[in-house]
Amino acid sequence: MSVSSISRNLANIRHHINQVADQAGRLADEITLVAVSKRRTLDEVKLAIEAGQKDFGENTIQDALTKIPELEATGSRWHFIGHLQSKKAKLIPGNFHWIHSVDSLKLAQKISHAMEDSSVDRPLNCLIQVNVAAEASKFGLNRDEVVPFIERLLSLELRGLRWRGLMTIGVQGDDKQTRAAFIGLRHLLEQCQHEYALTDFNQLSMGMSNDYSIAIEEGATMIRVGTAIFGQRQA
Repeated sequence: MSVSSISRNLANIRHHINQVADQAGRLADEITLVAVSKRRTLDEVKLAIEAGQKDFGENTIQDALTKIPELEATGSRWHFIGHLQSKKAKLIPGNFHWIHSVDSLKLAQKISHAMEDSSVDRPLNCLIQVNVAAEASKFGLNRDEVVPFIERLLSLELRGLRWRGLMTIGVQGDDKQTRAAFIGLRHLLEQCQHEYALTDFNQLSMGMSNDYSIAIEEGATMIRVGTAIFGQRQA
């Protein structure tokens, strides 16, 4: 895909974000567009950077590490958005600014230990993945597990980690259930903020190419968009 195509797609998405946010009584500046670059080439990501994109999401470590070191000088921010095996936690520090998919105490502890063992001096921004719709095919905590999970995390005082909010994935092909999931995630965030006075726990990562408008309407602060930016991947 050419730089003009990616630039045009990004401009269209940003314009649409502005429209939806305005209609919802929100500011577009509250919403971070994460360009999902999984299985995209280094050249494609470079084109997006040339078009002004700063935040990128990857869902496998091995794919991400073919790009991140090559693009260190660009000031890009990298988000790990996939399911992370705890044995690969050591590769998160220094490569990623955010992880959207913490879903177990074991993983949180492994990442914290990795942060302590690294020379990285910035905390890792962490989101807790929630399977709001309780779909068997998806990772994440069930809704009723979130509050006790946060309580346990706070008691452990894990170093190097900054707990910032929640993430979920919408229900494929069902806008009504997707909206319900996004509303449910927002309510969970508000509950956690209230119960634990977590003033910095204010991020909602939800919405992808096919449902990010609904996500913005329901309070998303981060949307994860791939196909609408880069087009369909070639087989």
